[in-house]
Amino acid sequence: MITVHHLETSRSQRILWLLEELGLPYELQVYARDPVTRLAPAALKKIHPLGKSPVITDGEQVIAESGAIIEYLVETYGQVSATDLQHLNPDRGSPAHFQNRFWMHYAEGSLMNWLVMKLVFGAIPTRPMPFFVKPIARAICNNVQTQLIDPNLKTALIFMEDHLRQNTWFTGEHLAMADFQMSFAVEAALLRGGDTTAYPHVQAYKERINARPAYQRAIAKGGPVLMKPAA
Repeated sequence: MITVHHLETSRSQRILWLLEELGLPYELQVYARDPVTRLAPAALKKIHPLGKSPVITDGEQVIAESGAIIEYLVETYGQVSATDLQHLNPDRGSPAHFQNRFWMHYAEGSLMNWLVMKLVFGAIPTRPMPFFVKPIARAICNNVQTQLIDPNLKTALIFMEDHLRQNTWFTGEHLAMADFQMSFAVEAALLRGGDTTAYPHVQAYKERINARPAYQRAIAKGGPVLMKPAA
């Protein structure tokens, strides 16, 4: 039996979505974030030394990292009959195969770096610190965001918008592994990327994902993908 060690409002939501699409039975172990630090609890280190989520166990196998988990599940259990799931792992050497490989790496190798930085630099000024330091911290963080992070997020959103203007899914016309890997990053980019009205195809992509019954079942079981920013 597969067990998903699922941290609330985290990347592991995309693993639940994939499992629901594949129709695989699994057990769900949910972990709450620390209410102050918002970090994962120490209990996750009992499952994997890194103490991060997602992690799955499948018999004796313990697998961490979203990309590795997605590839394992599709390669091990991805022989499905549903028409729109037959291209999860595109044929090697095909254009979809190369697109799938690129977007699988792009999600965490490029896009999530800026999204994590956006989250961190937005949170620093809210942390306890001497009153005379707070204006300096706020100014530094605002400068980093406006001069470095926000321009790179805008570039990423334009890049995805141009691609999705021509493609239904990230590899083309069929749902593939890369869509599960990219799903969290797309949600986060639309939430943290400021005015996103210039990216209707990215928004439409998100809505296509959200409309899938398997995605809705995953949300019902695992909770929301992201914590909404404070007003």
